[in-house]
Amino acid sequence: MNAIQTSSLTKYYGKSRGVIDLGLSVEEGDFFGFIGPNGAGKSTTIRMLLGLIFPTGGRAEIFGRDVTRQKEEILSQVGYMPSEAAFYPSMKVKEVIRLSARLRKADCRHEANRLCERLGLDTEKRVSELSLGNRKKASIVCALQHKPKLCILDEPTSGLDPLMQREFFSILEERNREGATVFLSSHVLSEVQRHCRHAAVIREGRLLVSDSIEKLGNTNAKRVTVRGVDALPALEHIKDVKKTGDAIRFLYSGKPDGLLRFLSGLPLSDVNITEPDLEEVFLHYYAPLPGLNDAEGRER
Repeated sequence: MNAIQTSSLTKYYGKSRGVIDLGLSVEEGDFFGFIGPNGAGKSTTIRMLLGLIFPTGGRAEIFGRDVTRQKEEILSQVGYMPSEAAFYPSMKVKEVIRLSARLRKADCRHEANRLCERLGLDTEKRVSELSLGNRKKASIVCALQHKPKLCILDEPTSGLDPLMQREFFSILEERNREGATVFLSSHVLSEVQRHCRHAAVIREGRLLVSDSIEKLGNTNAKRVTVRGVDALPALEHIKDVKKTGDAIRFLYSGKPDGLLRFLSGLPLSDVNITEPDLEEVFLHYYAPLPGLNDAEGRER
């Protein structure tokens, strides 16, 4: 069974675009990345999956249940961490966590205490006293303390320092090994590449590609760095040219023999050819779509 399944899922805000004809499949037990720049439609998709907003058209299911008709059954199995959590400012952290558990009619004290200890979260502080990072920690505990079958996380690491990011992903990987499905929305490609097994790319409200991380990163492109020249002659299949100090870096997506002939004709002092990382491979997905009307709007 798929943990998440959508078919022709569409959302418009009046005339403004949210998402269009989204067909997404996430297998149960997967660690899945949902990639896209700000305004791509990630949060709109997640809000529809949770039943927080209704689609304009299409269908979405979680564990085979329709998100519009069986929302309460679905939410009991889901842990949701929004990109910006809002808590009652006068409440103490422990009260917020306890309220979240009571709303689920669950006794989560043991797991909540364990998560707070791992994250170094002071539960005696009031929400109004918390930094952004500590509000994120409180949001993590509220989302995970009931051990959900599906964890939906919307830009979860913004505001967390690198050590807390590492601990956070360690917790997610443990949950995933125990059988939970993790759905991670992010525009940070490096964390998706490091932790996810599959990913989908969304841009301007449309799903562009969905596949394993290995296949998504398996292209013919090479990252080339050269030294010894001030500028590059014209050559097909070159893009993303950058000059830093005495080094010129570019992506090359043509045949290897063409690159080697090109480089052999230059008075180079050094050359380095490597595999590009996932972020570089996906640069072309992030470029503006030609001819798109800006009035279509942005994600809300």
